[in-house]
Amino acid sequence: MDLTDSAEEAAFRREVRQWLTEHLTGEFAEARGLGGPGREHEGFDVRLAWDRLLAEHGWTCLGWPREFGGREASVGQQIIFHEEYARSEAPVRVGHIGEELLGPTLMAFGSPEQQKRFLPEIVGARELWCQGYSEPGAGSDLANVATTARLEGDEWVLNGQKVWTSMAHVADWCFVLARTDPAQSRHQGLSYFLVPMDQPGIRVRPIMQLTGTSEFNEVFFDDARTAAGNVVGEVGQGWKVAMGTLGFERGIGTVDQQVVFRRELAEITERARAGGALDDPLLRDRITRAWTDLEALRCTVFRLLGGDGPPGPESSVVKLLWSTLHRELGELAMAVSGPDGLVAQGPPYDLDGGQRLFLFTRADTIYGGSNEIQRNIIAERVLGLPREPRPQEVTR
Repeated sequence: MDLTDSAEEAAFRREVRQWLTEHLTGEFAEARGLGGPGREHEGFDVRLAWDRLLAEHGWTCLGWPREFGGREASVGQQIIFHEEYARSEAPVRVGHIGEELLGPTLMAFGSPEQQKRFLPEIVGARELWCQGYSEPGAGSDLANVATTARLEGDEWVLNGQKVWTSMAHVADWCFVLARTDPAQSRHQGLSYFLVPMDQPGIRVRPIMQLTGTSEFNEVFFDDARTAAGNVVGEVGQGWKVAMGTLGFERGIGTVDQQVVFRRELAEITERARAGGALDDPLLRDRITRAWTDLEALRCTVFRLLGGDGPPGPESSVVKLLWSTLHRELGELAMAVSGPDGLVAQGPPYDLDGGQRLFLFTRADTIYGGSNEIQRNIIAERVLGLPREPRPQEVTR
C-alpha cells in the first residue's frame, strides 16, 4: 500500500493547508484545540459557527457524492483533510454524527424524500444529530432493544429509554432503533426512526462522567412522535439499517477520530519531553508503539474504505483497534505524569488533559459495542469460527 501523496493529492493538501491558515483567525484561532472526548462542552457555540463556515466553503461531507452536496473526495483526500485539520489544531467538529453516521446511512437505505429533506441540513451544519441505540438492558446486546413504536394515524408514537446518547442535549434529531412488532424478538421486528428532539414527549437527562463532564445522556421517550414517513428502510427491517450505520461509524468515522488521537499523542510526547519522562527508555518505547499503532490504524481504515458498499462485519476490527489504542493513550498519559497524575489540578475537580483522557477512555472499549462483542463478531462472521454458546444453551 503506497501512502505517499500523488501529485493530485499533494495539490489538495496544499489547498487544505492554505484554507485553514487563512480562516483560523480571530475567534476561530482562539478556539484551536477545543473539544474532543470528555471536552465536548468546550466552546460549543464557536465550534458550531466553525462547522458552518466549513460548510459555506465546501469542507463538510467531503466524501459524499456531489448529488448530495459533497465533493466526492477520494479516501486519500479525506484522510489528507483530516491530517491537515489535526496539524492546524482546528476545533473538534460538532456535526460528525450526522455527517459520518446518519448521512451515509440515508444515502444507502433512505428514500429520495428523506435524502432531500435531511442531507442538505447535515451538509450545511444546520441540524445536529444523536444516536438512540443503547438502552439500560441493551448495550452491546443491541438486539435486546425494548423501546417501542406504534403507528397511530400518520405518526409513530415511541415509548422507552435510551442511554449513553452522546450530545443528545444539543441535538435537533435522533435516529432511534425501536421495536415495532412486539410478537418478534431479537433482530426481528425492529425499525429505524428519525425523531425530532424538540417535543414534549422527549426528556434528556445528562449523565455525569468520571471526567466531571456530561456529554453522554439518558433520553426518555414518553409518547414521543415522529411522522409516518420517518422510517428508514422497511418497517421491521431496522436491524439491517442499524448495522449499516455501525459499519459507517467504524469506517470513515474513524478518520475523524484519528485527528483527535494524533493531537493527544503529540501532547503526551511534548509533556514527556518537557518533564524529562522521555529519558526513560520504557516510556520512549511506549510512545513509539503508540505512534506505530496509529499508523497501523490508518492503513487498516484505508483497506476497509477501499471496498464497495457499506463496511461489513470486518469493520469490527477497526472498532477493536481504535478503542484499545485510545485506552492505552490514556494510560500512557498517566505514566508520563507520574505520581502528579493522581492529584487533581485544583478544586473542586480540575483535571488536566492527561487525566481527562485516562478517565474518559475507560468507556471506549465498551460503547459502540464492547471489545468482547467485537472479538465474537470477528471470530464468527469474519473468520468463520464456531459460534460462542449463548447462556441459555449452556447445560449445567
